[in-house]
Amino acid sequence: MTFALTHKQREANRQLAGSATHNLLYGGSRSGKTFLLCRAIAARAIKAPGSRHAILRFRFNAVKQAIVMDTWPKMLDLCFPGVGGTLNKSDWFYSFPNGSQVWFGGLDDKERTEKILGQEYATIMLNEVSQIPWNSRNMAVTRLAQRVWQKIEGQPDTELPLRMYYDCNPPDRSHWSYRVFVAKQDPETKQALPRPDDFRCMQVNPRDNEENLPGGYIETLEQLSGRMQRRFLLGEFRDATPGALFPESNIDQWRITDTPLPDMVRVVVAIDPSGSGDTDNADNDEIGIIVAGLGTDGVGYCLEDVSVKAGPATWGKVACSAFDRHQADRIVAEINYGGAMVKQVIDSARPRTPYKELRASRGKAVRAEPVASLVETGKVRMVGRMQTLEDELAGFTSSGYVGDRSPNRADAFVWAFSELFPGLVRDNTAKDKPAEARPYFAGGGGWMGR
Repeated sequence: MTFALTHKQREANRQLAGSATHNLLYGGSRSGKTFLLCRAIAARAIKAPGSRHAILRFRFNAVKQAIVMDTWPKMLDLCFPGVGGTLNKSDWFYSFPNGSQVWFGGLDDKERTEKILGQEYATIMLNEVSQIPWNSRNMAVTRLAQRVWQKIEGQPDTELPLRMYYDCNPPDRSHWSYRVFVAKQDPETKQALPRPDDFRCMQVNPRDNEENLPGGYIETLEQLSGRMQRRFLLGEFRDATPGALFPESNIDQWRITDTPLPDMVRVVVAIDPSGSGDTDNADNDEIGIIVAGLGTDGVGYCLEDVSVKAGPATWGKVACSAFDRHQADRIVAEINYGGAMVKQVIDSARPRTPYKELRASRGKAVRAEPVASLVETGKVRMVGRMQTLEDELAGFTSSGYVGDRSPNRADAFVWAFSELFPGLVRDNTAKDKPAEARPYFAGGGGWMGR
C-alpha cells in the first residue's frame, strides 16, 4: 500500500522540522495528529542511533491501546516498511536496529513513571494533553535532555535538537495548552512567556484528513451537539464557563475508555423526573435517568445515561430495565416534581423494586459542588463519552445553572453519586433508611494528577 501525507500534514511536518522546541498539534477527532507526531519520532529515532524517545499519556492503558497496539505499528508499516524493530512487552518500549528506543508510558502509575522518567530523552510526546495536568507536563520536561547525534549519509554528524511534541482535541481556554501555545502565557502566573517563539501550534482537523477516513465519518461528527462539534469536528478551543463546576478537562482526565472496571460494591439508578404527561410525545420534558456504581476501589463510575423524552409508561420501563441490566441495588428519585407518582410508576413497571425518595431543599449548584470535587480528584469517573450529559454538566457553575436546557440528566448524575457517597450531600430527606453500607477499599488517583 502506498502512503502519502495530505497537504495539511505536509504543512504540519514542516512546522515540526522548524526551530521551535515545543510543538502542539490540536484539532478535531481522527485528523492524523497522533499519527504525524509518531512518524516524526520514528524518523528522529532512525537518523540518530542510540537515541531515546518517550510517548506519554495520562493513563498507561490508553497509550497501550491507542498507540502501541494501533497507531504505532500502522505508522511503521506505512511510512518505514522494512526498517524493522522489536516491541518489549515487559518494559513497553520499541527498539530499532540502530539501538534507538521509543518508550511508552502513563503518568498514572508512580512506579512505572519513576522508571521512565529516570532516563533522559531526545524527544518527548504528550498525547491527549487535555487529560494531563500542568505539573505532570513540567515533570516530563525535566527529562528532555539526551544529547545524541544524527547521522545522515553524505552530511556531517550534527546534534539532534531536543523536541517536545503535544497533541489534543482542544478543551476550553482555561486549559494550560491554550494558555501556553495560543495565549503565550505561563498558566500559573499569567505572565508572558520569556521565549514565545519556542512554542508553536497548528490546527489540524478531520476534513484535512478526509481522504484517509472511512466514508460517513465526517457526517457522524456533524450529528454531534454544537459543543461537541466545536471540539471534535471544528477543533476549536472554546470559551471557558466562568465558575464551571465540571470543567471538561476534569472529566477528560479521569475518563474510562478501555480499562476494565472493578467489581461494583453498589449500583444505583437515579431518576430526575419532570412534569411529563401520561402519553409519549415529542413535547414531553426529558426524564434524567443515570446508572452509577461504586467500585471495590472506592471510585464512583457513571455507567450509563438512559435519559428519555417520554411519558411515565415508557420512562418507568427504561429505568427498571437499566436496574435489571446493571443488577442495581435500588432506584433513587427526586420527588420535588412528581411526589408519590414516581413510586407508582416504578411499582407499575417492576413491582417491589427497592426504591428511595429524595427531596431537594437547596439549589442545584450547592448540591452539585461536592460531586464536582469528586470528579476533579478522580473519585468519580465517566465510563465512555456521554455527550448530552456532559453538555449539561458543563452548564453547572458556582453561581447556578447557565445551560440552555433543563439539566435533568445532570441532576440525576448528582443524585446518583450523592447516594453512593453517603454523607457527602446532606441535602436529602429520604423516606426510607439508607441501606447498611457495604465495605469498600479506598483507592483511585494517579500520583502526578493531584
